[in-house]
Amino acid sequence: MENSHFKLSVNSETATLRSLIIHSPDSGIGRVAPSKAQDWLFEDILHLDTVRRKEYDYYVKILLYFLDPERIKGRLSFIDSPASKREFFKPSKQGFHASGKVIEFERLLCEILEQSDIRKKLTASVCAIEGCSYKLQQELINTSPSELSSIFISGSMPHGNMIFPPVPNLIFTRDIGITINNFILLNKPAKKARSRETLLARYIFFNHPLFREYRENILEIPDTVQYFLRPGEEHGEKTTIEGGDVMVVSPDHVLIGCSERTSASGASEAIKLLFDRDVVSKVTVVKIPHKRDFMHIDTIFTQVDKHTWVVLGSISSQQQHKGSEPVDYLSEKRNKEKPEIFQFEKGKIDTSRMYNCIEDLLTDISKNDLNCTETPRFIYSGNNHFPFDVREQWTDSCNLLALKDGVVMGYDRNDKTVEAFRENGFSVIHAEQLVEKLEYDELSVEEIEKTLILMPSAELSRARGGFHCMSMPLLRES
Repeated sequence: MENSHFKLSVNSETATLRSLIIHSPDSGIGRVAPSKAQDWLFEDILHLDTVRRKEYDYYVKILLYFLDPERIKGRLSFIDSPASKREFFKPSKQGFHASGKVIEFERLLCEILEQSDIRKKLTASVCAIEGCSYKLQQELINTSPSELSSIFISGSMPHGNMIFPPVPNLIFTRDIGITINNFILLNKPAKKARSRETLLARYIFFNHPLFREYRENILEIPDTVQYFLRPGEEHGEKTTIEGGDVMVVSPDHVLIGCSERTSASGASEAIKLLFDRDVVSKVTVVKIPHKRDFMHIDTIFTQVDKHTWVVLGSISSQQQHKGSEPVDYLSEKRNKEKPEIFQFEKGKIDTSRMYNCIEDLLTDISKNDLNCTETPRFIYSGNNHFPFDVREQWTDSCNLLALKDGVVMGYDRNDKTVEAFRENGFSVIHAEQLVEKLEYDELSVEEIEKTLILMPSAELSRARGGFHCMSMPLLRES
């Protein structure tokens, strides 16, 4: 896929989305063994057919109606029929939608593997990471690009034999890289389970024709100098960064989280790169506890529109949770989960501005970066009522993807958060209902405003990532 009209530009979290990279659930997700689930960064094993047919397929459909309607409009009845065999959703099949705006990672991978030299180099690299035999390496080099791309992702040969682990986290394409203006900042993962997907992404961005004009704008985080000479290498701080910890809130301002997955060293190296290359002039670091239930900053807050944010109340110093127990001032520290927030400006790196709480930062962004005249408002996970706030944050109530300003996608299971959206004047519609209305012209994309789209989530939410995680935007309107 080479698109001469392809443009790379993201300078907002909520401007109208025009293109993105996704990865539909592959057979590797159906091969996650219970004994290895946590090693492979999954909380549970998922039922693959349910995830695909009843959940993720709706995500693809809605993205296409919003971003590339010609690919889907008028075809819904056939796409959903048994005769279609879901070929519409499978990059290796003839009936695949092949959108140049809702871009499948596996398709990009397959296309670079058609180049013999890339196929040899990437196969050697994968085999080195996975410790494969030389004989298997030669067998893989001689495999067709479509089969090889599937093998690299699922870890399984066409006959079903697993030769190395799957990469089930690839559905969370936010973490392979982040588009900042017309640059791409590549992931440097904290966990070994994500090494292969990072390698595949690196080869795609540096070798696929789609990104040819932007190769000089692809940024890789270096390790700190002579890190390998430090004592206790296994336990020392690694230089890591993942896309879920990076938010582009305005053309000149990026947020970077220091979390379980992004180290202080990784954040520091990213700041240096962004300032040295004149990508942005301001970076705010949000340090959050290294907790599995937080993971990235986009698991505790995301933006809904210019003046609206969805936030986990327990990280705030402004909110008292409804139903929470009184604080024992003598033996407890109030609000242990409160982030530390530091803001750096280019040319003033030796001084930083601090914020008292997350709302102060987000208010400043809405008012001063986005020139919003309305009073910023906050919608709290679980309607800020314990224990629903933390229960629903666990199932990604704060991890929403904006299709355009004020129109966001989230899971249907977070009832109290949905209640909070309604109380703040948002319409709520289920994905299945929305698809029908868009297909039969009962509603147009242009008419949809200030809306939370509820996506089916019984299985998909158990993978611990929402739609912000499952998207790598490449183009948003300025």
